[in-house]
Amino acid sequence: MTDVERRVLAALQGGFPRSRTPYKDAAKQAGISTEELLAVLRGWKDQGKLRRIGAIVRHEKVGLSGGAMVAWRVDRDVVERVGTVLAGFKEVSHAYERKTEENWPYNVYTMVHGTDAGDVEQTVRHMSEACGIREYRILTTERELKKVPPTYVIEKEKPNSKM
Repeated sequence: MTDVERRVLAALQGGFPRSRTPYKDAAKQAGISTEELLAVLRGWKDQGKLRRIGAIVRHEKVGLSGGAMVAWRVDRDVVERVGTVLAGFKEVSHAYERKTEENWPYNVYTMVHGTDAGDVEQTVRHMSEACGIREYRILTTERELKKVPPTYVIEKEKPNSKM
């Protein structure tokens, strides 16, 4: 990792600055130009080091205090169709497929948000009607344990010493 890459990682690992110009502000924090920052990010993307950059919306702060993960039991031959229908609901922030387990036959998961638990349940009923899947489980959050970006230890490379 180059010195510039270390500075970019240090600037971004706590999240993007909360401003109208987050890339410019992160670049300034790293001591480089915005163009240099973007070049590092593009390079990481091309090298497979960076998958995506996203924002986390604190759903409670925008009035969506209800939310639940919904596990759906979907036949493999219709997963694509059903997943597309479920993901198309505006109340859904995440939708993905996972392998089933012996005692857990659910393979499609959606994170559904609403103003309260009743709102979420009503949305899930509509989702079930829209996709034709009747077998699902609503998994409500008991307590959020952690929601922070990862922090990396950034060490400078030690020069090879010859004895």
